[in-house]
Amino acid sequence: MAKKEYFEWTESLFDPEKTFEKPEALEGLKIVELCTLVLGPSLPAYLSELGATVFKVEIPGMGDTMRSLTPFAKFFKGAALGWLKEARNKYHLGLDVHPEDGKQVFMDLVARSDVVVENLRSGTMDRWGIGYRQLKKINPKLIYIALNGFGQWGPYMERPSYDAIAQAESGMAWISGFPDKLPMKSGIWVADLYGGLNGAVSVLAALNHRDKTGEGQFIEISQAENMVRSLDWTWLYQHFTGNGRERYGNRDVAICPSDIFQCQDEMVAIAAATDEQFKGLCQAMGKPELAEDGRFATHPARLKEENATVLLESIRTWARENNYAQIDELAGKHHFAAQKVSTNKDHFEDEHLRKRNFTYTIEDLVYGEITQEGVVPKMSETPARIKWTGRPVGFHNEYILKRVLGYSSEKIKALKDDKVIGKWVDTPLGRKPPEDWDGKSGLPLA
Repeated sequence: MAKKEYFEWTESLFDPEKTFEKPEALEGLKIVELCTLVLGPSLPAYLSELGATVFKVEIPGMGDTMRSLTPFAKFFKGAALGWLKEARNKYHLGLDVHPEDGKQVFMDLVARSDVVVENLRSGTMDRWGIGYRQLKKINPKLIYIALNGFGQWGPYMERPSYDAIAQAESGMAWISGFPDKLPMKSGIWVADLYGGLNGAVSVLAALNHRDKTGEGQFIEISQAENMVRSLDWTWLYQHFTGNGRERYGNRDVAICPSDIFQCQDEMVAIAAATDEQFKGLCQAMGKPELAEDGRFATHPARLKEENATVLLESIRTWARENNYAQIDELAGKHHFAAQKVSTNKDHFEDEHLRKRNFTYTIEDLVYGEITQEGVVPKMSETPARIKWTGRPVGFHNEYILKRVLGYSSEKIKALKDDKVIGKWVDTPLGRKPPEDWDGKSGLPLA
């Protein structure tokens, strides 16, 4: 197969026009989510993109705390931006699980489901009478996953945790940033999102085990341990050398050169991991002699502190004398890696992402047109997809109670009257539908 033909073939496999004509990989899998913020909700969000049906249980009225958290207090049609993303594709049930009737509704839903996801303080669900030990009695094949900051046991188990806490405790913040500055945390909720992704992988592994044995199981994910696992060679370096890893800014101390440089009009990341790539970079710089210099001729030599300092300064000088277009052209010609440091606006307009249909625009039946990042895995026969964005508190109450649980109208009314189930409140922002919602669009038939 010719190179061009291969590229055209792969593109044709992932035609977005055919996405909703194809089945979903996790179709039929039912997940009950009782989570808040990002760590817990991101797990079922990932699996919902692959076809899982997710029932998000929230306290009536206020709902998930995440509904209040949005950058600079900017709401979109009354919805928090981070929440809109992690609540995609989910069915929203406003349910108070504390009264006995509420516990029973929750248990009825779990009895018909495959997975329960929660990220409350250690032991909270068990104390409420709806933890794994209680739920496995009504659903022996249940897969139950609990995510929190420090795990379900151990000296730190009762400590509260947020993304920043996990980045600090794990050591990620310590090794991030510049040596003469304070430690730096990532600009995104990386501990939350990595934790949710690891949780999703573990759920799929547990499902595979259940398919072979019929056994459910209990899974727990520590947000802090999850971040330690992501720290590449840091622990091994401590083990073998007895030395802790320090901060080196944007410089990679395992690959040289690999750093971010200022050019005439942009900032650019440049990396050359092999000797051949380094030779290409030297040719692009007009300094082929650097590749023959004993200080830089081999990768181990380039990693020596005194040599790396000289080499990186030479690249900085060269980068400042060129614009990004020139560097990009030279990188393609000489086979080293270079990429502009992109902004959000760059991503939004990026022709590569649009060509690959990763810039994803949906006409949401409640919130209208929304353009956001798409789904990561591209699967030829069972494409992942975004069906809708988040929904107001209790938006799917009737659908879940009638269609999924088979409750009568009289029973649902009694639950409403007793305030066991409920919907949104008008204030604070983030709970109710947008002002221009027609009261019907987006509601499935109950």
